[in-house]
This record gives sequence, structure tokens and C-alpha cells, in this order.
Amino acid sequence: MESSPSSAPALSVVVPVHNEVDNLTALLEEIHAALEGTVDFEVVYVDDASSDETPRRLVEQARRFPRLRVLRHLRNSGQSTAIATGVRAARGRLIATLDGDGQNDPADIPGLLSRWSVEGGDSAGRGPLLLAGWRSRRNDTWLRRLSSRIANGVRGRLLGDGTPDTGCGLKLFERATFLTLPYFDHMHRFLPALVVRHGGRVISVPVRHRPRTLGQSHYGVWNRLWVGLVDMAGVMWLRRRTRLTDVETLAGSSGGNAPQP
Repeated sequence: MESSPSSAPALSVVVPVHNEVDNLTALLEEIHAALEGTVDFEVVYVDDASSDETPRRLVEQARRFPRLRVLRHLRNSGQSTAIATGVRAARGRLIATLDGDGQNDPADIPGLLSRWSVEGGDSAGRGPLLLAGWRSRRNDTWLRRLSSRIANGVRGRLLGDGTPDTGCGLKLFERATFLTLPYFDHMHRFLPALVVRHGGRVISVPVRHRPRTLGQSHYGVWNRLWVGLVDMAGVMWLRRRTRLTDVETLAGSSGGNAPQP
């Protein structure tokens, strides 16, 4: 499902959630407080077949927040699929993603938008741009911090994405850029490498990271490790198979608009 660009907001905030009923209201309030009066925006929540009261609570909140749109997966499909669903349905040219557990701070989004303007965005003639949040001070257990540091180090050496924290859910990019990337489960953890593979650039921006105070984490250290190794091998294969080249127009009109994804 893709949306018409007419009357589109400048920014779509995409939030994937699964069984996060306790975190919905506070995070929605924070998103609106951070962005109201700053940018024309919408909020797209994608419920990944929650078994708690998340869908009902989101419908209730949509009455309170007219900018909120709520989508629901009929079966649990994972975070990457939920993000992809939200991006495809989004009407904004720019996409900001947030984790739904409240650990990302929406107050960091205006700073990312300012940095985007400074860097010139995708119109700077240097290919697609991804601003990746960097949780320089993690509020997690020591085991999770250690495992993330090791994983990011290995990933950086093998994939060359130059990103110290690919797992941060807070990112800013163009919708059109995302739609050109190959989709696979867990792709959200490899967005920097995929953007670099696509001839783009990635800039890591320090952002706040808050402790989880409500709900329960859906990820463990070991289930991330083994799946991550398999996915990394797949991304390395994609990089080896990618061929980028410059193109010049020798004849034909340059007028008109190219079709958008």
C-alpha cells in the first residue's frame, strides 16, 4: 500500500511496535511535543500483530492525535517488515524511525532535521544520505552493551559501513532511498551498509538513549547473534554483486519528472 504524494507532510515518523501498550501514550505525547510547530509531520504506527491491548490503545490515541495513522499486521512479521510497511504507507518525503519502547528520545528528531539541512540531504549531489543515531551513552545492561560493541565492530570491519551503532532505531532518510534498497528480514540493522552499497553516505549523529521503564524487551543477546551472522553474510554477498556506474544522457529530452518508487 503506497500513498499519494499530494498534500503530503514533510516528515513521517514511523514507529514499529509489538506488545508495547504501556509505552504508547507517553511516546506519542513526546513525538508531538518535539515536532509541533517545527515541521509538518505525520506519525505512522505499525502494530506487528500484538497479543496485548496495543491495537485498541492505538485506535483510541488516533482520536486524540489526528496526525496519527495506525496500521496492523495480521500476523507477526518482525521489526524490519513493520518498518517497511510504515515507510511504504508514509506520505512524507523524509522518514524518521523510532523504536516503540521509549528508549529513543523524540526530542532528538529536530536535531537530525537540522543536520539534514546542513548536509544538503539527498539533493547535495553526493548520493543518498542516511543520518544514523549513535547511542554514545547506552542505558542497557553491561552484557547488552558488550555484545553490541562486539557486533558493531565486526560488522564495521566486514561491511565497511563506518557506523558505530547500526542498531539504534532512530534514523532519518528519504522515503525514496529506502524503497530502492533490497528488503529482507532484519534489514533494519543493516541500513547503513545498504545505503553505502547504493552509493550513498552515512553520518552518525549522537543521540540520547533512555532505559526501558515499561514493558519487556523482545530481543536477547543470543537470538541476535546467530541471526546477525547469517544476515551479515547475505549483505556481504549483496555488496560483492553490486555494480555502480555513472550515466550521461546523450540524447532525448531531460524534461518531465521521473517516476517515483
